[in-house]
Amino acid sequence: MGNQVILIEHPLIQHKLTLMRKAETSTVKFRVLLKEIGMLLGYEVTRDLPLKHEKIQTPLASMNAPILAPEKKLVIVSIQRAGQGILDGMLELMPSARVGHIGLYRDPKTLIPVEYYFKVPHDIEKRDVLVVDPMLATGNSAVAAVERVKSTNPLSIKFVCLLAAPEGIEHFIEVHPDVPIYTAAIDEKLDEHGYILPGMGDAGDRLFGTS
Repeated sequence: MGNQVILIEHPLIQHKLTLMRKAETSTVKFRVLLKEIGMLLGYEVTRDLPLKHEKIQTPLASMNAPILAPEKKLVIVSIQRAGQGILDGMLELMPSARVGHIGLYRDPKTLIPVEYYFKVPHDIEKRDVLVVDPMLATGNSAVAAVERVKSTNPLSIKFVCLLAAPEGIEHFIEVHPDVPIYTAAIDEKLDEHGYILPGMGDAGDRLFGTS
C-alpha cells in the first residue's frame, strides 16, 4: 500500500477505538469517544502544516515566533452522517477551520453512493482540505466524496478515517492515487453486506442511536 496509507497508532487513539468497537458501548459514550478521537486524529494529520516566523513581543522580550504559514484556514469536509463526529472533535482543536458537508447514502442493493447534499466554502480552491468519515469500507462513498471535492480544485486533499478495510483502501488508491489516507486501523475484510470485519457496526447508527 506504500506511502499513501498512514496508519496512526497513537496509544490513546488505539485505546479509545477499542472502547468504540465494543458492542455494549452506549450511544452517549460512542459519541464522546468519536469526538475525542477526532481531535487526536486532527493533531496527527496536521503535523506537516507549514510554519512561518513572525516578530512578537512577550512580556520580557521580542522574538521571532512560529505561526501557521497558510493564509487560508483548513477546510474539514464531513461525509454525512457519521463524519459529523470526527468533525466535532477536529473543530475543538481547530475552531477557526472552515467546514464543508457532503451528503451521501449507500444504496442497500448496489452499495453505490448517491449524493443528496454538497456545500463547501466558496474559496476552497485556496485551501487545504481534510475529508473525514469514520469508515472506509467498500471505498465507494470516500471515492465519490473525494471526486466531488476535487471538482472544486482545492490546494490539497487528505482522507481521514478510523477504520479501513483492505478492499476499500485498494479501491480508493486505484481511483485517487494522489490522496493520502490516514486511518487508525486496517481491519480484516468486508462481509457480504459491505460492512468492515471486525469493525464497529454502523458508525452512523451508533453515533445517533438509530438503526
